[in-house]
Amino acid sequence: MRTKLFSTKFALITLILLVSACNLKPKNQQADEKSAEENWIQLFNGKDLNDWDIKFKGHELGDNYNNTFKVEDGLLRVSYENWDEWNGKFGHMFYKGEFAHYKLRVEYRFVGEQIANGPGWAFRNNGLMLHGQSAESMELDQDFPTSGEVQLLGGNGTDERSTMNLCTPGTNVEMDGKLIEQHCIVSKSKTYHGDGWVTVEVEVRGGESFRHFVEREEVMYYEKPQLDPRDSSYDKLLPSDGNKIVLKGSISIQAESHNTDFRKIELLELVND
Repeated sequence: MRTKLFSTKFALITLILLVSACNLKPKNQQADEKSAEENWIQLFNGKDLNDWDIKFKGHELGDNYNNTFKVEDGLLRVSYENWDEWNGKFGHMFYKGEFAHYKLRVEYRFVGEQIANGPGWAFRNNGLMLHGQSAESMELDQDFPTSGEVQLLGGNGTDERSTMNLCTPGTNVEMDGKLIEQHCIVSKSKTYHGDGWVTVEVEVRGGESFRHFVEREEVMYYEKPQLDPRDSSYDKLLPSDGNKIVLKGSISIQAESHNTDFRKIELLELVND
């Protein structure tokens, strides 16, 4: 009886030690193991842009003006090497289809100098345009798709400048139960100077909420993305049921005058709880 009791106690202690050991794993390691089990879709396949549609201001859909969006060395590059100077032609590249509930993870870096005469605000500036209108619905001379822009910014080597901010072309959001109508809202992230890679993530819950993460740290939260009645595209994009809350939409990246590299753009679809 004593031997059986000892064996039971030994087995229980062993189980507790194993569980404790698992819990003592670094959070980053736990997150990596969890990601390996999840079915992430590679929006950028490292080879080509076949699953993307390109739209530049003043150009028809599909015209990759000056070969600005391209793939080199396994990287998706927003490149201004074929431009002489900035001319106001903003570009966007849209992934096929629409998404509602998902996580989007991106690894990006800014490279080199901004093209001559680029806007000051566009220095080391790109963006993830989420819950956006379709590429096909954009007007010929439209600057930006109606969307929520998760703004990617780099520092100038001296001043503070957060990344993963929010800008709202044609849209508004709510924060702490209040409607926010200002165009850009600053996140809590630190500044990323230089040409190093930065990993960011957005958790999107349909028309309910968005969370921004930089290097796995949450830096912004907001709710109820919605069309802005003040915008010229409002009537065109408002659904027939009159609900201005944006429940889903396109995903696109930008070309705004600064060279940008992306080495990963991946998406995990989430169950709508």
